[in-house]
Amino acid sequence: MTRTYELSHLRALESEAIHIMREVAAELERPVLLFSGGKDSIVLLRLAEKAFRPGRFPFPLMHVDTGHNFPEAIEFRDRRVAELGERLIVASVQESIDKGRVVEETGPRASRNRLQTITLLDALEEHGFDAAFGGARRDEERARAKERVFSFRDDFGQWDPKAQRPELWNLYNGRIRKGEHVRVFPLSNWTELDVWQYIEEEALEVPSIYFAHRRRVFRRDGMLYALAGFTELIDGEQPFEATVRYRTVGDMSCTGGVESSAATIEEVVREIAATRITERGETRADDRVTEAAMEDRKRQGYF
Repeated sequence: MTRTYELSHLRALESEAIHIMREVAAELERPVLLFSGGKDSIVLLRLAEKAFRPGRFPFPLMHVDTGHNFPEAIEFRDRRVAELGERLIVASVQESIDKGRVVEETGPRASRNRLQTITLLDALEEHGFDAAFGGARRDEERARAKERVFSFRDDFGQWDPKAQRPELWNLYNGRIRKGEHVRVFPLSNWTELDVWQYIEEEALEVPSIYFAHRRRVFRRDGMLYALAGFTELIDGEQPFEATVRYRTVGDMSCTGGVESSAATIEEVVREIAATRITERGETRADDRVTEAAMEDRKRQGYF
């Protein structure tokens, strides 16, 4: 009797991501894993557990904190890191502002999102990291669709989409010169629905803002933004209470919520399976600045 052994779609993605993580740990000297408390980096942590437990992770975790992040995500970040017993480095945009490394924007549309680039590059250089794991996926946005799994960055942290290395099958090239580094995306081939189905299958905890809840918001450019201490309203904008949830947990100044009644992971999976709008297209103002907004930021060193 012949037995066949087939991986499910999610287990095939999991296997590929674990292979990528182990490959980086073997090839590069000082990796770091970016962890924001968002769903994609939560999945990365789970994959790292499967790749390296029962030992400690062979890299620390790092979060670039704008100071304008959702409090629920920060609380979750700190609690999850403590549960894992791993080391977290917090790179602060506020410190970059205080040191004069970046200049804070002003006005009602001011955002610290773009300022993260300098804070990230400074932290990578300070700690000597030569590889940074991120939770970016190709289905999120057209510039991210151009990225390789091992995405090369030059001495200035910049990305050139026309100078990427070929990746055949599961062969990755991690050779870099001093000062250069790679951004590594183990979830490149995952979709938003894959991520949520994996969270459901693995019974992973996520921050409460991913589920429907009542929140004071205001409407701008078709999106619902959360009221926060730094919020500056434009004439005519009126705060109101709505039932919303978030598809991403980015900086509050540029991340919109969606009206939703999905209060469980099962309901979120059904909602994502039915939607025809990408998460960044529906909820991220920073990608609406220009047609090439994400690619422009990535060229400068953004994740």
